Amino acid sequence: MLRTAKLLPAVAVGIFIIVPSARAAPSAVHGEEIYQSCQDCHSLDTNDVGPKHRGVFGRKAGAVPDYSYSVALKTSGIVWTEDTLDKWLADPQKLVPGAKMFFHLDAAQDRADVIEYLKERAK
Repeated sequence: MLRTAKLLPAVAVGIFIIVPSARAAPSAVHGEEIYQSCQDCHSLDTNDVGPKHRGVFGRKAGAVPDYSYSVALKTSGIVWTEDTLDKWLADPQKLVPGAKMFFHLDAAQDRADVIEYLKERAK
């Protein structure tokens, strides 16, 4: 996996140190692999234990028709963006106490990869 790096000046005389970034560029391919664990409750096109994910970006949380959301999520005012999805996937109960979802992804790279997968596949 290709990792990006940034150059930081070590001293004012023009010496640079290469410092790897904390995360690699998001990978939809890896995100699809991780999304397999999400499919215990979700799919792209049908509601199940969790709501469908097709069209998730830009959608207000709690707005998929024919899905029974928690009151907490329906009234959260959240709109799904990369940032809100990252916070949700890191700890849904911290973002929206009382939400139905407890599953979380600890690794920032895994969250970025799932989000990239959803960006590409859940349009």
